[in-house]
Amino acid sequence: MQTARVQPADSFSLCIGDIAPDKSISHRSVMFAMLAKGKSVVKNFLRAEDTLNTLEIVRHLGAEVEDDGSMIIIESKGIQESFEVLDCGNSGTGMRLFCGLLSSADGHFVLTGDKYLRNRPMKRVTEPLKAIGAKIDGRKNGDLAPLCIRGGSLKAFEYESKIASAQVKSAMILAALHADGVCSYKEPELSRDHTERMLRGMGAKIETNNELVTTIEPLEGLLKPLHIRVPADPSSAFFFAVAAAITPGSDVVLEGVTLNPTRIEAFKALERMGADITYELKDDKYEPIGDIRVRYAPLHAIEVSERISWLIDELPALSIAMACANGVSVVKNAKELRVKESDRISTVVNGLRACGIEVDEREDGYSIVGGELHSAVIDSYGDHRIAMSFLIAGLRCGMEVEDVECINTSFPNFFDLLGKIAKVEIEESVS
Repeated sequence: MQTARVQPADSFSLCIGDIAPDKSISHRSVMFAMLAKGKSVVKNFLRAEDTLNTLEIVRHLGAEVEDDGSMIIIESKGIQESFEVLDCGNSGTGMRLFCGLLSSADGHFVLTGDKYLRNRPMKRVTEPLKAIGAKIDGRKNGDLAPLCIRGGSLKAFEYESKIASAQVKSAMILAALHADGVCSYKEPELSRDHTERMLRGMGAKIETNNELVTTIEPLEGLLKPLHIRVPADPSSAFFFAVAAAITPGSDVVLEGVTLNPTRIEAFKALERMGADITYELKDDKYEPIGDIRVRYAPLHAIEVSERISWLIDELPALSIAMACANGVSVVKNAKELRVKESDRISTVVNGLRACGIEVDEREDGYSIVGGELHSAVIDSYGDHRIAMSFLIAGLRCGMEVEDVECINTSFPNFFDLLGKIAKVEIEESVS
């Protein structure tokens, strides 16, 4: 097990052009190439454990993959049955989207993951898929991996989700592409819309109206190949936005980030807290892409209770900013945090308390009394976002975080970038 120690930082001015490529878009780019005719080209693909697992699954499903290190070329002749168990690693996105993609494929498929993923709930995806004819089984009646899928014909559906989840929506959209009629999916608020944007760009007939009903027409053939440069991941960039926001005198420019409104809500929340943030749009093909500049300013408390699905992944890092803000910040309607890589409500609360911050935990969130962070030893529970969030907190007070190998699942060069701001030591524990 690796333990990382970070020392307090002085003010810094930094332009970061090598933020990890977007994880969500990387997953989808190689997956959706399986639905295209011809060669899809993916540049700036995230070479992290989770996304490389997805790329390996695409190979196992019969795609021809050329990878020269700078771009990936994928040509699929349709999804083929694999002799291999398909290992999604730590990725809930990978497993849930493959459930939708494989539900209509001809063959038998087995999806598994690491010990953390095998304990994450999958019923939110498997139940609606089974309701339209998908044959999926697994531990606890299909709620836990390994999951076994026998692809076949699927019925058209009108589904109303009780939660705003891009993973559930994406799985159902992928299933709808091969259903026996026009399908509709309604959600309580708009979740991340990368799937819709990318598939529309490839020629799929997918529309979302003002009432958050997405209509999907079944494919008549194969889609156009995808030609995409994956933008920088705003969820990864946000750690360094928080770093600048809590370090007096600091200024950071985050280059080439997707500015998709469903992905930068955490930056908007940080702006509401008083941070000085500006945005510069530079490209808008599959996704709006540009630069984000964050400069330090004194922070004040806010309440976060709306558009939770737009910033669910960034809440641990945002909570570090809340701990440094003046007043009592409140997070509500975020019960989804309990079923992430860890129970992120408990891990955030316990971590902040260890740092001397007063926190009140609730079933769907917490309240944080801003104060002075103190150095502590934090258990990441194998959760990359918890590990990175508390290492960023260490820029104020110094911090030791245990079990940091998990950071490689999403942000392989995190420590390289953090090392430009503060002294970082990584120690390999002998078990």
